[in-house]
Amino acid sequence: MQSSLEPVSGSSVAARARLVSVNVAQPRTVVWLGQEVTSGIWKLPVTGRVAVRGVNLDGDDQADRRFHGGPDKAVYAYSMEDYRFWQDELGIAIEPGRFGENLTIDGLDASHARIGERWQIGSVLLEVRQPRIPCYKLGMRVQDPAFPRHFAAAERPGAYLRILREGTVAAGDPVEVVFRPVHEVDVAFVARAYHTDRALLPRLLEVPELTESWREWAERMLSASIA
Repeated sequence: MQSSLEPVSGSSVAARARLVSVNVAQPRTVVWLGQEVTSGIWKLPVTGRVAVRGVNLDGDDQADRRFHGGPDKAVYAYSMEDYRFWQDELGIAIEPGRFGENLTIDGLDASHARIGERWQIGSVLLEVRQPRIPCYKLGMRVQDPAFPRHFAAAERPGAYLRILREGTVAAGDPVEVVFRPVHEVDVAFVARAYHTDRALLPRLLEVPELTESWREWAERMLSASIA
């Protein structure tokens, strides 16, 4: 297995991928479907270098860390490639931060990044940890209660990242894949196992980089199917 800081051999991605936008927001409360909802999903692009540290970016926060944020969901990345799909699908312009991501990336497919893959952006080192499982707040953000189901079915979840080395990032920074695990389980694969295909669960348990919470979930689902 490659060193965690060894560039991926022969990768053309490292030469062209870049950070399009850095997006942050503080939680705010709105009325959605007759109920007050507090969320930090309204991310907006910011200029200059932004510190990435602890379990967040400076200026960013989540309303409820029982379900959002934390070490294995410290940073959320989404790709312009996926945004272009949604622009065609929805027929509307999609601006960076629309889906609540912190990092909008061009030239790197975040939805098919492998679990445990590591990215160097600016002075920050990040590790791909898990897919985004959409909740009703994504529907609230795009003003469509049915959108979370549409998002899940498209298998374009984006990637949640853990902060391995703190530092700063800014729009325009190159995004370099510095480590890619030998397994081929990516975040879209994990999302598919969750949403539609429980036959994939044994593959998840073969991945040493799988988070503990996902491992426990997969084991529980397998036990339930055998019982």
